Amino acid sequence: MVNWLGLAVPFAYLSILIGSLATFSSLYRKRKLGRLASSLILEPWFPPHLQRNIYLSLLHLEPTPGQEKTIPVPDSVLKAALLQRACEDIRRILSVRSAKPALSQLLQRGSVGDELWQRFLRAEKEMEAELKDVMEEANALQAGWGQIIFQSANEMVNNEIIREKVAEIQAKAQTDRERWDRERASIQSQFMKELDDDAPSTTEHKTSAGAAVPGNAGSERINSDEDTVMVEGGGPASSGPATGKGGKKRKGRK
Repeated sequence: MVNWLGLAVPFAYLSILIGSLATFSSLYRKRKLGRLASSLILEPWFPPHLQRNIYLSLLHLEPTPGQEKTIPVPDSVLKAALLQRACEDIRRILSVRSAKPALSQLLQRGSVGDELWQRFLRAEKEMEAELKDVMEEANALQAGWGQIIFQSANEMVNNEIIREKVAEIQAKAQTDRERWDRERASIQSQFMKELDDDAPSTTEHKTSAGAAVPGNAGSERINSDEDTVMVEGGGPASSGPATGKGGKKRKGRK
């Protein structure tokens, strides 16, 4: 006889296992599709590229109403616009390079989400495509210019950064000078105040020293008088033996 109760337990276990796996797979697919959809509508990392838009508008300039042909844009204007576009690309490359280490560390710690990292990776890919496009446009305007256009743009960006730092230092120097003038004035006023406070004590010290000098002179006079008295008192004592000798001599004559 078949034990249906014993067979029901493994069938129930299998059904629960299959149901849990199906639920997990459906949730995983929905989550993956949600990430893909969110990556498709991610906000761009950088704002719109104004210099690129200006260059493209100059390159594909359309005739105004009433004109049969478009006026060709001089190559010098196109080169200047393309150079400004390359300068903006250099600034964005520097921003990406400086932000990547910090962003990767924050991603490893879990401080930022995958969405921000996906935006950053997309910005890197866009910059690679932008650099290739600029090099091709530069070679189309002048043969071999694509190899040196980014060197020129890098020098221009560095010069601009240096000028901004110099202007910032000059603006800060003015505020530092004003602060130092205030500190110097306060220190000078405190020093003059200390000198004014020390002046009365100096005069009192001189007065006390002047008053002490006559007293010392009187004491010296007293000491000198005592010495003279002692010398005068010693006269008879010294004359005593002489009189004694004289007396002996007189006695011998007698």
